[in-house]
Amino acid sequence: MRASGEPQAPPDALGIIPARYGSSRLPGKPLVPLEGKPLVQHVWERARRARRLAGLVVATDDERIATVVAAFGGRAVMTSSRHASGTDRLAEVARSTTAALYVNIQGDEPLLDPADVDTLVDGLASDAEAPMGTLASPLADPREAEDPNVVKVVCDSADRALYFSRARVPHPRHPDAATGSPWRRHIGLYAYRREFLLEFASWPPTPLERIEGLEQLRALERGCKIRVFPARGRYLAVDTQEDVVAVQTALREGA
Repeated sequence: MRASGEPQAPPDALGIIPARYGSSRLPGKPLVPLEGKPLVQHVWERARRARRLAGLVVATDDERIATVVAAFGGRAVMTSSRHASGTDRLAEVARSTTAALYVNIQGDEPLLDPADVDTLVDGLASDAEAPMGTLASPLADPREAEDPNVVKVVCDSADRALYFSRARVPHPRHPDAATGSPWRRHIGLYAYRREFLLEFASWPPTPLERIEGLEQLRALERGCKIRVFPARGRYLAVDTQEDVVAVQTALREGA
């Protein structure tokens, strides 16, 4: 039973897990076994625990993935194999559905925290001015700030994204002037309003997006607001065989 005063779940927030078979670094990635379950099942089971989603689907381009999803009781929808990004896959689903909010749940994040999904949905639902939202967490290790595989986000005082970068931003010119860690790690979960998602997917890539290889810059370059909400979970994306080992260790430790 829902506690008195607890926010009601938006009736039309749809979670979508993009799952592409043809990963260049780890072919068949959604089906990679982790502690006896395929990667996509770990993501699905965690996302299902989010309380603010009215529905959840796996959007895939491969019948092998769809078959596995059906076998563990999930719902898969077939999408084009020509999509360049997970956002394009989301937009294809959005064209045939009528949810108000669509949540892009990365299919390679088996340590997903369901509460972070709820934070994202509630946050975007409460900010009528923002067409999309995402998550970030503090980044304390300066070595990670230097890592181009760790995306950093800089926000204004209202937690609206100013810029996303693979570089160390902000760059402390005088390190002793920075109080604590000035960096925030971007967590690649996104929520979109339906109309904006369809419009966003129709835009061509922008110059900064091409330079950084970060598609969210397409929205900023067009002057669109992105709200950034706090993430609490621990995230280890699976992109390589080394990542598989690290995630399996984390799962065994109860992550």
